[in-house]
Amino acid sequence: MKKIDPGLDDIDRSFPGEFTPAQIARGKTLFYQRLSETGHRFYQGKIQILPKVPISGFNWFNVWYTPGVSRVSTAIRDDNTESFALSNRGNLVAVVSDSTRVLGDGDVTPAGGIGVMEGKAFLMKYLGGIDALPLCMDSRNGAGVNDPEIIIDFVRRIQHSFGAVNLEDISQPNCYRVLDALRETCLIPVWHDDAQGTASVLLAGLLNALELAGKKLPEVRIVYLGAGAANTTCCRLNIICGADPLKTVIFDKDGALTLNRTDFRDHPAFYQQWRLCRETNPEGIVKIEAAVKNADVLIAFSKPGPDTIDPRWIRIMAEKPIVFAGANPIPEIYPYAAREAGAYIVATGRGDFPNQLNNSIGFPGILKGALLVRARKITDSMAIAAAHSLAGYARRRGISVDNIVPNMTEPDLFAHEAADVGIQAILDGVAQTSMTRDEIFLKARVDIETARKAHELLIRHNIIPALPEAIIQEALEWAVGEIRKTGK
Repeated sequence: MKKIDPGLDDIDRSFPGEFTPAQIARGKTLFYQRLSETGHRFYQGKIQILPKVPISGFNWFNVWYTPGVSRVSTAIRDDNTESFALSNRGNLVAVVSDSTRVLGDGDVTPAGGIGVMEGKAFLMKYLGGIDALPLCMDSRNGAGVNDPEIIIDFVRRIQHSFGAVNLEDISQPNCYRVLDALRETCLIPVWHDDAQGTASVLLAGLLNALELAGKKLPEVRIVYLGAGAANTTCCRLNIICGADPLKTVIFDKDGALTLNRTDFRDHPAFYQQWRLCRETNPEGIVKIEAAVKNADVLIAFSKPGPDTIDPRWIRIMAEKPIVFAGANPIPEIYPYAAREAGAYIVATGRGDFPNQLNNSIGFPGILKGALLVRARKITDSMAIAAAHSLAGYARRRGISVDNIVPNMTEPDLFAHEAADVGIQAILDGVAQTSMTRDEIFLKARVDIETARKAHELLIRHNIIPALPEAIIQEALEWAVGEIRKTGK
């Protein structure tokens, strides 16, 4: 058994040489899942709360707490906007979920979503210099049914402690009602990252993929596989940016979205899907094979694969087909299989494959920009500005078929994104603080650098200990053993 690099930088080569590409792809999934569980158990989670003020003597407790803090309370009482200057509220995000649609695992009970929400908070801090608090809540009513009104009421009541709310992993159709109700009535921005965040990043990837393929957004035929929060929002934002709804066909598990979908027509909660039934697919195509024939783009956010997308579909697409397989934790088709079928550009939601279209390069910068200008909401044009910011950043440093969007480690990516989003908020008239682009960029960059330096300091002083290499090696050996057991 090969010894794995503790940095996980060359994981593909750590698997036995006789493993096929399919076995390596599945093995990596098993490895990451095993290591995630053992790593979380070792650290007991992945975020913590630390003070941001000094204590140089006993009487400083009297300053930061009682009796001194009484003056802070009355100042905020007299002017609630002072809470953004006198507390951490302006840089604090609530990550709210009822855990009913977590990754590819579905309803995992309210507590089951904590790991994902902690992960969201971890990325906000490290990538965006934002503090975030995971709040997994129970949305079930007295009849045991998940009720969107309970989530709406919960968020409205807690909003006074936060600068923004990130909704996450709420099942459809509840997610549509929750977002639309809260983004119009809350005093702070409420953002659904599974929908708006995913759509923003996907749009960035689509713009650059089409650039490389020599195609134009208004001219291409697009097929969407999946009609949940992610893909319906992707479709909507793409249309706003110029995609032709008449050249668009959408499928879900029950077939194509057409005017014959009475399940959507007769169920008011699925108003987003029914709108797309009316606006797209004018020919009434019902077979996936007919839809993908000569299509330029296939965008999937549907059932985790790797056999959800049939390679035969890709073979009959137009020249230089673009395939985005966004399901997590396993894409609808593995990239190697999509390329073997003729795909020109392939993207997934995973960072261990080329072209990661994951909202992790979106929400840290988008939320940071909204927070810095104290936006009241995050508009569609702000999400689109983020997409253009990401696409433009990638083009400036160069794009290729295996590198269409930036990754999370690129310098100043999130500060640039925050600046572009913040300026768009000002242009949209939803910002409550006026700043120049340079001011937003510099403040975001300082906050991000401060967060990363603090993290590095904790590691250097062993306050955050290194994960023992034996735990990493055990995860690899376990994954290899599982592959050898099944042979696939």
